[in-house]
Amino acid sequence: MNTSVKEVKVGLDFGQIVHNVGRLAIRDRIIYFEYNDSFLQQNINISPLRLPLQRGLIELPQRPFEGLSGVFNDSLPDGWGRLLFDRLLRSKGILPGDVSPLSRLVHVGSSGMGALVYEPDNSPANHNELIDLNHLYSQTQEVLTGSSADVIKELLALNGASAGARPKALIDISHDRKQITHGLNNIADEFEPWIVKFSNSQDGADAGAIEYVYALMAKEAGVPMPDVHLFPSINGAGYFAVKRFDRDGAKRLHVHTASGLLHSDFRTPSLDYETLLTLTSVLTKDIREVEKMYRLAVFNVLSHNRDDHAKNFSFLMDERGQWHLSPAYDLTFSSGPGGEQSTMVMGEGRNPQTTHLVKLGQEVKLSKKLIDEIIEKTKNSLNKWPEIAVNHHVSRANIQLIAKKINN
Repeated sequence: MNTSVKEVKVGLDFGQIVHNVGRLAIRDRIIYFEYNDSFLQQNINISPLRLPLQRGLIELPQRPFEGLSGVFNDSLPDGWGRLLFDRLLRSKGILPGDVSPLSRLVHVGSSGMGALVYEPDNSPANHNELIDLNHLYSQTQEVLTGSSADVIKELLALNGASAGARPKALIDISHDRKQITHGLNNIADEFEPWIVKFSNSQDGADAGAIEYVYALMAKEAGVPMPDVHLFPSINGAGYFAVKRFDRDGAKRLHVHTASGLLHSDFRTPSLDYETLLTLTSVLTKDIREVEKMYRLAVFNVLSHNRDDHAKNFSFLMDERGQWHLSPAYDLTFSSGPGGEQSTMVMGEGRNPQTTHLVKLGQEVKLSKKLIDEIIEKTKNSLNKWPEIAVNHHVSRANIQLIAKKINN
């Protein structure tokens, strides 16, 4: 394992050819980036706000991403993926703090989310053997309680560079959803790339079912959602799985989070939905995309999803350089920092109300009629929580708790 990488080539792989974006280099713990001349001529901007197209060497900021620009930090695993990699480092006698961000990027290599790829490529090898989700779940629990390096290596290969705090794996699922294999590269024709999540030590056995029901309610509320599925589990109400939106067959799409775009540290929330709606307008130049972000804001607030931090909003860019809002993800019942909404609504975080949501919509010039329709449609979808939750074996205690909060 190379932990002293000094230079990394950055490419953009939309699925056919890899565009040479530029190179990263580190010297005296400061990271620099330089765009490739040929890439500058294509006029495709991978991070228009914080890493605009320009010639020459660019010194990247030390904060908030350990010396990386937000667009490259978005490639790195966070939460579960970082835990796995750091555990593997320690098993080899390496302190995680001694490993530079560039060394972490080459571990991502070509297996990360989105279209950015890195050379040298030290990403885990791809395997095609079938996977049993119950066995995989038991391995994640081994890691959470401290386990062998062999288990960690296997989970790393499955995890790729997915972000988030709950244990998860990148998998490929057959069209009939009966066969599952590793999901990094070289997807077979009859398979599609998905992500499956498992509960951690803080979650209840019905965490997957709760997220699945939230996805169904969000879709009914008009929030754009990827395909979702609840796989049967011997350990609880089911394993929640979601189809990857950064892949479209053999095509890859560039993914950039709001956190990375704005250089906003999601660990110390300071965003307001007004900022996210403005960002959506500036980036996509499409009022329909702004409306989608507004629908998501309304759903998060009314459904008591308070973990709506800056990494839980993403944008997708295609090979033409066109941006649009990604489908929604990580929607579930949750409490934010200090019990507040991670992303405020017109300055209100502790107890945002419908009045704040109305004012938010008006601020971005949505019609009063549309605002009222979106809020009403969202409330109607959330009213179905008890009925749908029972059907998917959410515990009675959680059904009552969540019903009380979302009807507040």
